[in-house]
Amino acid sequence: MKIYHYQFKGKKYYGILKEENLYPIEGSIFRSFKIRNDYIPISEVKLLPPVKPSKIICVGLNYRTHTLESKKRVPEEPLLFLKPPTSIIGPNEIIVYPKMSKRIDYEGEVAVVIKKKAYQIKDEKEAFSYILGYTCFNDVTARDIQQREGHNTRAKSFDTFAPIGPCIATDLDPLNLKIKTFLNGKLRQSGNTKNLVFSIPYLVKFISHIMTLLPGDIISTGTPSGVGPMSPGDRIDIQIEGIGTLSNTVMKIH
Repeated sequence: MKIYHYQFKGKKYYGILKEENLYPIEGSIFRSFKIRNDYIPISEVKLLPPVKPSKIICVGLNYRTHTLESKKRVPEEPLLFLKPPTSIIGPNEIIVYPKMSKRIDYEGEVAVVIKKKAYQIKDEKEAFSYILGYTCFNDVTARDIQQREGHNTRAKSFDTFAPIGPCIATDLDPLNLKIKTFLNGKLRQSGNTKNLVFSIPYLVKFISHIMTLLPGDIISTGTPSGVGPMSPGDRIDIQIEGIGTLSNTVMKIH
C-alpha cells in the first residue's frame, strides 16, 4: 500500500494509490481509516511531504562503502544527529542553495516513518510493529560547513535540506531495499539496505532507548557511497524499489 499526502483544489488529503488514481481516506493513517470510493488522478494533484514529524533522526556512516569513501572507521554504535522539521520539503519542491555555503551535497537514503509512540522497545522483532512504512529521503548537507565545523547541526539544518516523499510505502522488506540516486539523470549512488551496518529494526529499537518516538517521526537510515555536490539548476532523483522516486531541483535565491 502506498499512502500519499496531497493537495487538490486548495484542500489537503491523505489517499491510497491504486493504479494512477488516489482514493481519499477518512480517519488517521496512524490508526484506522476507511478508503473512499471516489478518486482523483495523481497527475492532477500537488504532492506534499507525507508526514510532519516532531523530529528527524538521521544515522551517519551506516553503509560500509560510505564509511570508506569518508575515510572513517565503521562505527561501533549508531551515530545519530537531528535535522529540524523546518528543513522538510516535498516532491518537486526546490532545494535552496544557501548563500553561506559553497558546496551542498545530496545523500540519498531510506527513511522510516514511525506509526505509534515507541519507548524502550525490547527487541528487534517488536520494532516492526512501530513502523508505519518507508519513504525516500535526501539528507542534503553543506559539506564545506560540515568539514569546517566538524559537526552536523548547521550543515544539515538549512530550510529545504530534508526533501522527503513521494509517499509512505507499507508492506516492504526493509532488510532488502535497493536505493539509487541520479544527478541530472546520471546514476551516482547505488546501494541496498542489506548492507547497512545497523539494520532498520535495530535502529528503531536503539533510538527508542534514547528518545521517545512519536507517530510521524522520521528515522533516516544513512547513505551509500557516491555522495557528491549539487549546483544550481541540477535535478536530483532518489529512487527506492517499492516506493518510487523523489525528485527535486536546486536553486540559488538572491
